[in-house]
Amino acid sequence: MTKTILITGCSSGLGKMTARHFAEKGWNVVATMRRPEPELAREYPDRILVAALDVADPASIEAAIKAGVDRFGGLDAVVNNAGITMVSIFEATPAEAIRQIFETNVFGMMNVIQAAVPHLRRRGGGTVVNVGSGVGIAAMPLLSLYSASKQAVEGLSESLSYELSSQNIMVRLIQPGAMRSTNFTATGMAASQAAPVPENYKPYFDHMLQSMINYPFASTEEQSVVEAIHAAATDPTDRLRYQVGPDVEEYARLRWSTSEDEYRASMQELTGHTAWRDMAK
Repeated sequence: MTKTILITGCSSGLGKMTARHFAEKGWNVVATMRRPEPELAREYPDRILVAALDVADPASIEAAIKAGVDRFGGLDAVVNNAGITMVSIFEATPAEAIRQIFETNVFGMMNVIQAAVPHLRRRGGGTVVNVGSGVGIAAMPLLSLYSASKQAVEGLSESLSYELSSQNIMVRLIQPGAMRSTNFTATGMAASQAAPVPENYKPYFDHMLQSMINYPFASTEEQSVVEAIHAAATDPTDRLRYQVGPDVEEYARLRWSTSEDEYRASMQELTGHTAWRDMAK
C-alpha cells in the first residue's frame, strides 16, 4: 500500500525539497502552505496534492487533512516543517512578534499533531516528524525567541514520543545545523527590522550579528536534512533524535558530554561572545 505524508511549510526551501523527495520515493504527498502554489502538483500530478494550511488556523488544518484523506485514502505520517525565526534584542522585541514566533513554531505544531493523530491511529499507527533546530540544544544570542521555541519543540517531542507510542505512533525530532543555502536566516534578518536595536545594545548587536553572518560552521546541506526527514519517517526503531550537521553534533557533544562550565566557555567562544567580552573590557 502506498503511504501518504502531510508536510507543512512547502512553499519554499526545505519543505518544498522534502515534498519532492517523498514523491520521488513513491509516497503520496499532501504539500501544504498558507498560500497554495501549483508548482509541485504540476511536477507530480499523481503523487502531490497541494493544500492550503495555516498552522495557526485549526479549521484549515482539518480541511487540508480531509483533502489528503479524500484524495489518497488515509494518512500515515506528518512532517511539521513550518517555522519562522527572528534576529533581535529580546528587550526591544514587540510582544506581537514574540506571540507570532510561538504561534507558528510551537502552538501551530501542536495544532497539526492534535488534528493528525486520529487519522494516523485509523491506519494502525504512523509517524510524526518534527523539525527542530540546533538552537533547541544550544541557545544562541540574538535568537532568544527562536531558541526558546525550538527548546519547547524538544520537550514536546520527547514527551510525545512516550505518550503516542501507546497509540503505535512514533515521534521523531530532526535537529538541523546552520544552513547557508536556505533563505531561512535571511528571512529572520528581515524580520529583525520590526525590533529596533536600543542604542546601549548597538555595539554588541552589530558584533554578534557579524559573528552570526560569518559563522564558520554553517555547512549543513539542505539535502542532508531532507534525507534525514525521510530516514526518520521510515525508521522502524524507537529512535527520537536525528542530528544533521557538524555544528549541531558539536553542540550535542558539548551539552551532554562536558561540564556546565566547559559547555558555557565553549559556546561563548563559538558564538563570538568571548571576543565581544574581551573587546568591551
